Amino acid sequence: MNKKGTEKFSFKKRSKSALYALNGLRILFSEEHNSRIHTAIVVAVVIAGFLLKISNTEWLVICILIGMVFSLEIMNSAIENLCDYISPQWHEMIKKVKDLAAAAVFVASVISVVCGAIIFLPKLCDLFI
Repeated sequence: MNKKGTEKFSFKKRSKSALYALNGLRILFSEEHNSRIHTAIVVAVVIAGFLLKISNTEWLVICILIGMVFSLEIMNSAIENLCDYISPQWHEMIKKVKDLAAAAVFVASVISVVCGAIIFLPKLCDLFI
């Protein structure tokens, strides 16, 4: 067997890798309740973006923030699943690890709300004032 990184490129292996990633998304949306909340918020934000005609730059910010929150939600879920596997019983250190992972999603979500307010509030005010 070749050392990692010295194997020839294989579309078949890359396809399998993509299938594993898609399975991860399936797991996220079928097992993680927070991902459904994030999805509902994304749908609302995208609709608002089209209705309020946000700029290309604002769309870029929105897309980056959506990707950041979902990526951190995926990492949080992976960490929580690994922790539950390693230590099914309650343990202070496992709680700390899980709380830190959850905090990453929380911080990204709060920053996303702040950025969303910066983008959308002026446009909403223009509509009603």
